Formats: sequence, structure tokens, C-alpha cells
Amino acid sequence: MPGPARTVPTPSGGWRILVVESDAADARSLVDGLRRHGHEVGSVERGSAALGAHEDVDLVLLTLELPDLDGLEVCKVIRSVSCIPMIVVTDRGSELDCVLGLQAGADDYVVKPYGFRELMARIEAVMRRVRSQRSVAKQILHGDLLIDVSSREVSVDGREVELTRKEFDLLCVLASHPDTVIPRKRLLQQVWGDSWSRRTVDTHVSSLRGKLGGSGWIVTVRGVGFKLGNG
Repeated sequence: MPGPARTVPTPSGGWRILVVESDAADARSLVDGLRRHGHEVGSVERGSAALGAHEDVDLVLLTLELPDLDGLEVCKVIRSVSCIPMIVVTDRGSELDCVLGLQAGADDYVVKPYGFRELMARIEAVMRRVRSQRSVAKQILHGDLLIDVSSREVSVDGREVELTRKEFDLLCVLASHPDTVIPRKRLLQQVWGDSWSRRTVDTHVSSLRGKLGGSGWIVTVRGVGFKLGNG
């Protein structure tokens, strides 16, 4: 399930923007231009870094040409765990490429070369839509388990459960696909950006079970991964 809503500032206050761009010159030009418009901007050049850096920003500008992961897969992974707005900025200009980018979860698709004023207009249009959409809270209800995605609050049978950020993200991934076994590798990619060990998932699953009040909430499927149970 896409992650929590955040308060989206107005353009005058600036947004926190993550630029995912493998071309150093393109990245520098984009970062400099965005900063001149008053935004707080960070930049990474690899897809794996983007998977671990998107949580604390308001918008992702993502190229599809990355040295380690296909940009479409990065887009899909981020979208599966977060509702953060994403705009693809790429050399791939065919209609099919655009369709694939939007289907992967991008909110807009910009082909290089582009005019910077056009890009800024597209960013502001996407952020206006986000402000209106995020006024509605999202919840996941699974038996006695209630997850309020907007406030990042969890309760079991009315009892509030305090979770760490990663525990909450892990639970959201499992709860978004309650009838599906999620492989460890996918959990690592979606929650930790593929930068942690297999043991990391097991440790967080064990902690989640304890906090939720029973091992039945998260079922281990040996040799595959985990799925959400019924407590």
C-alpha cells in the first residue's frame, strides 16, 4: 500500500526534491535550477540509492537510464510502498515508453531535452493534484488489525501498537497484499532499498510479531518469504 500522506508545502515554501540521474551534467543542471527556485534538492545516480532515499522527500524526479537497475523497476518498487509523486525525466521518447512509465506509477513523463519552465509547470501541476488527493486518509483493515496509512498509526483490537518506521513500512507492504507471499528479496528492496542483509527482514518480522501480540499475524513460508496472517 502506498505510504503515508505528508503535508505538501506551497511553492513559495519550497519542496524537498530527490533527483535520480546518472548523467552528472544533467543532474547538476537540474539540481542547480531547482535550488534557484527555492527547493531543497538531493541527488543520487543509482536506482538502489533512490530506493533508500525517497522516504523523506516530497517529490522524485527519476531518469530511466540508471547504471544498476532499470528505472521502470525503481518506479514500480517506490510506487508499491509509497504515494510520493514521481516524474520521469528521460531520453526515452516513444509513446510506448511513456505508457510504460505511467503504468509503472509515474505521475508525469518528461522527455529530454525539455524546457526548464515546462518542467517547473509540470512539477507544480503534479503537486497541486497531490495536495487535493492527500486530504483523504487511507486505512487498511484486516480483521482486528487497523493501519492508518496517513497518520502511520496501528492498532490491534483497539489497542495502539507503537512501531518503528521500518516496522510500519514492512507491515504496510504485507498488509497491501494480504493473500500473497512476499519474498524476502522484494521486502528488502521495498523497505530497505536492497542495502541490508537477509537477517534484517527476519529481525523486523520477529519484532513485529511481538508488538502485534502473536506470531500468527505474520506467516513464514519457508524458502520463499512472508505473508500477512490473521493473528
